[in-house]
Amino acid sequence: MITNKFTYQPLNRETIDGKRHYVTPDNQRVSSVTTILDATKTQESRDALNNWRKRVGIEKAQNITTEAAGRGTRMHKWLENYVKNGMIDEPGSNPYSQQSHVMANKIIEQGLINVNEYWGVEIPVYYPSLYAGTTDCVGVWKDKPAIIDFKQSNKAKKREWIDDYFLQLCAYMLAHDEVHETKIEAGVILMCTQDFQYQEFVLEGSDLEKYKNMWWDRVAEYYKNKQ
Repeated sequence: MITNKFTYQPLNRETIDGKRHYVTPDNQRVSSVTTILDATKTQESRDALNNWRKRVGIEKAQNITTEAAGRGTRMHKWLENYVKNGMIDEPGSNPYSQQSHVMANKIIEQGLINVNEYWGVEIPVYYPSLYAGTTDCVGVWKDKPAIIDFKQSNKAKKREWIDDYFLQLCAYMLAHDEVHETKIEAGVILMCTQDFQYQEFVLEGSDLEKYKNMWWDRVAEYYKNKQ
């Protein structure tokens, strides 16, 4: 199902001072998108996370986080197989696998149905000298070149809660545009909750330009603080 429109070079990962970095084709070690976002979170965001951990208890909070990460990994694998092969296998008897399988099918049936063309899945992208990351999917969504990310969630999200998801999309599209000389027009988040509620968030037009500028502000802040 993938149209091999671009040559995507693999990027090796390295951990430097406990943070994820990538080695680009010109042998530069650059910080990951997630490392930059994490390092430049507002104090308000950090406080909100810490307060949640205290409220539910440290052990329970860790269990919730671990379970969500596992569910997300399984769901992403189902979706990756679908993009590559046009179908996904049966989940087997594991209840977590079954849950993520239903979530993946929700995204396929309600979100990926709008994808006209796939250019790749689990694609490494980098902006020379600055950052790198791995985007879930690149292709054409409703006739627009797009970066597409798959997300799982414990509960439904409001648009105002997901700024970092939008910044992540912008980071990937700016990198793709720079290296592959494209003009990505949209960022799309296809999300499913653990109780199988599908959500879709689209970033385009003036909102897209706003978040691109916000991303560059975070990059500048990150490297300023590293000096």
